[in-house]
Amino acid sequence: MDTPSTVATAVNTPTRFVEVKGRRLAYRELGKGVPIILCLRFRGILDSWDPAFLDALAARHRVITFDYSGLGQSTGTPSYVRTRLAQDAVDLADALGLERFVIGGWSLGGIAAQIVARLHPERVIKTLLIGTTPPGKVRLPAKPIFYERALKPVNDLDDETVLFFHPESEKSRAAAVASHHRIAARTTDTSPAIPIDTVMRMLAETRSEDVFVDDNGYRDFLKTTNIPTLVISGDQEIVFPVENWFDLTPQTKSVHLMAFPQMGHGPQHEAPQLCADLIASFIQNL
Repeated sequence: MDTPSTVATAVNTPTRFVEVKGRRLAYRELGKGVPIILCLRFRGILDSWDPAFLDALAARHRVITFDYSGLGQSTGTPSYVRTRLAQDAVDLADALGLERFVIGGWSLGGIAAQIVARLHPERVIKTLLIGTTPPGKVRLPAKPIFYERALKPVNDLDDETVLFFHPESEKSRAAAVASHHRIAARTTDTSPAIPIDTVMRMLAETRSEDVFVDDNGYRDFLKTTNIPTLVISGDQEIVFPVENWFDLTPQTKSVHLMAFPQMGHGPQHEAPQLCADLIASFIQNL
């Protein structure tokens, strides 16, 4: 009697590779349906996503995550130049034969996602932005504690709690522990962490820039595009304060802003099912 095959989850789905433009991009995918390409945060690798969020999202959609060029399991030249991050997502879509797709991203990845939408609007079905910033000058910068924790050579659970959750909330601290353990459940076929010297070198390459330089009409694009765009943020965001969206959103035609109370920079890790349900409804109904 045949044994049933193992159900694919974010913890066990294999890393796959595509060769494109002289480099190898590492990616993973789950689920079926409308394809969603998710771009990573600062210092993020394939294993930085909470499996519970990816599994919940993959229950209704085809979810694709990847390592940027030269980072994690991908080869090539590592860079945090925003347009290069966006190009990685587009090249991956090309390699997978995806003419149209939902583009999403967390934090730095949300900037990359906005660039993809601006440069390739005909290919983007919808845009998902989690814990990220709008283009151009903003009213509120990141809090100093973000840089203190984010630039440590190795981040532990306490750092993760400060960076991605709301440490003053008992509920949020408990969610941080639960998310940490879910991510740690994958023990094989994992992407290596980004060495701190590589991180600092990439930062030096972009140090003269604003967080999201509006050098190609990105802000005006957000104001005028008809591409439905969902922004998810915590109201205790220490990296990209949600208040920076308040001036822009009323000037747009298609940006939907959702702020979760008493959550920080990683609401999809604190409330993975809720965020996945919100995204699925957004994709299906708008």
